[in-house]
Amino acid sequence: MIDNASIESLKNSIDIVDVVGNYVELKKAGANFKANCPFHGEKTPSFVVSPSKQIYHCFGCGAGGDSIKFVMEIEKLSYPEAIEKLASMYNFSLQYTKGSSDYSESRRLLEGIQKWYVKNLDMNSAVKQYLYDRGISNSSIEAFEIGYVGKSQEVMRFLGSNLFPLPKAEEAGVVARGERGEFYARLVERVTFPIYSSNGSIVGFGGRTLGNHPAKYINSPQTKLFNKSRLLYGYHRAKESIYTKKKLIVCEGYFDVIMFHQAGFTEAVATLGTALTTEHLPLLRKGDPEIILAYDGDKAGVAAALKAAQMLSAGGFDGGVVLFPGGQDPADMIADGKSEAVAKLLREATPLIPFVIETISRSYDLSDPRAKETAFAAVKQFLSSLSQIMQDAYIPTAATYLGVSPTLFSGKTSLPEVRERFSQKKEDIALLSLFKTLLENPLLIDDVLDVIDSSMFGAYQPLFEALVHEELEHPQLVGLSIDDTIQTLNEEELKKSLLWMLSIYYRQQYQAISKDKSLSFQKKSFLMRKIKTDIIPRLKQGELVAYESFGTI
Repeated sequence: MIDNASIESLKNSIDIVDVVGNYVELKKAGANFKANCPFHGEKTPSFVVSPSKQIYHCFGCGAGGDSIKFVMEIEKLSYPEAIEKLASMYNFSLQYTKGSSDYSESRRLLEGIQKWYVKNLDMNSAVKQYLYDRGISNSSIEAFEIGYVGKSQEVMRFLGSNLFPLPKAEEAGVVARGERGEFYARLVERVTFPIYSSNGSIVGFGGRTLGNHPAKYINSPQTKLFNKSRLLYGYHRAKESIYTKKKLIVCEGYFDVIMFHQAGFTEAVATLGTALTTEHLPLLRKGDPEIILAYDGDKAGVAAALKAAQMLSAGGFDGGVVLFPGGQDPADMIADGKSEAVAKLLREATPLIPFVIETISRSYDLSDPRAKETAFAAVKQFLSSLSQIMQDAYIPTAATYLGVSPTLFSGKTSLPEVRERFSQKKEDIALLSLFKTLLENPLLIDDVLDVIDSSMFGAYQPLFEALVHEELEHPQLVGLSIDDTIQTLNEEELKKSLLWMLSIYYRQQYQAISKDKSLSFQKKSFLMRKIKTDIIPRLKQGELVAYESFGTI
């Protein structure tokens, strides 16, 4: 059991505004802070956090309590689990009357193996030379605690010699189980990058292969401590600069962050192998910085920048986009001694809203009237996600890019969208039931996004994205909300529906990979084996497997 005095010490060391701010976008309102309630859907903020009383209360649904109660409700944890979660977030050491803490044990294990990874790097000159060749200095290696892990057997020996229980190592994401139940190390023969929470507590690792492994980068799996959709690499080191400079640079990889910091851009962070999501917004909001998206200029980078810029614009963020030219990334340019050129690109970042308008417009052949109509619809839909003042300010810009009259954006000009009736096929009904469930229970959306990507919905992808972005006036969502023939799902039915979708998706991926002639034999074998021997068996056992995009491995 956790010692009561320890619990009181924890309560006294944390601030409810900071705790709630990790999950919800708070805005100052007099002596308090307000937000849309995370426990029920609402458009007008009725959720209040009081820093003086250290409590929260929603005047809409009645939810309320202290920091521990909030974490219990938002994370669906028991009282002891919530205390341990908070202790982990704030690097607080709990005292126990008996037994041991899952979180403290996991953190102790992660800290121990991190020191071992660093020691391994110190003894491996070849790996160090690789880092030097990438332009990384000794001071950066030390500051970011870069390490190295060798073969799986070495990891297992280390864990055994230090009396770390393998089940605890599995919970911490350091090891996994094979088909026959044997343990093996998740990271092998890789440069390691420790990943910290915003409050400086180690929660997992990223690894970059030095061999021919098809997966160039991998991260720790989802654990009680590690949720990649709520973490930004380097944030714990960057936050002081972010608050001071009122600027935050979002880039794409570990090396980009390290080289940015090495060149003096200490406000840089990176997403962890995933796109920027709404779950990142509370963290990005802290300190109210200008957000600069610094992405590669290739097709994937432009697509990621467009999606992120749309989301940030709709969220009321200020900032811009930099796309690095010539196939280079920030790390390459800085390593080549082009820090001044990087600084110039950052200073000349294209503001978020004009970037979205220009990028959408350029993706269509505006000499074709039908393509222009489609482009107009897409731009108008984007503008509708902004405040009325911002819409009015950028209508002339949009009209100029599209070559249309600004008056087309006013009034009730209808969007040229397909208004097909919902098909009554069984699989379509299942998808629509899932959508209606999320429409009526928006708090479930985050759970679904942990395992599902919008691309998995095929023709229904635009509808799902409208749902995620709370475009509640979308014609099909309005129709769905009043369609009595489509039923909502309970939690068990929702889980079965997700398992069904995931099973179909990964079987389709298996077939597509087997026929893909562009893949090397090694990569094809790796991906097919992963689906057949890892993912599908876990789905059959009822485990909701976190989404993986095999197109980007």
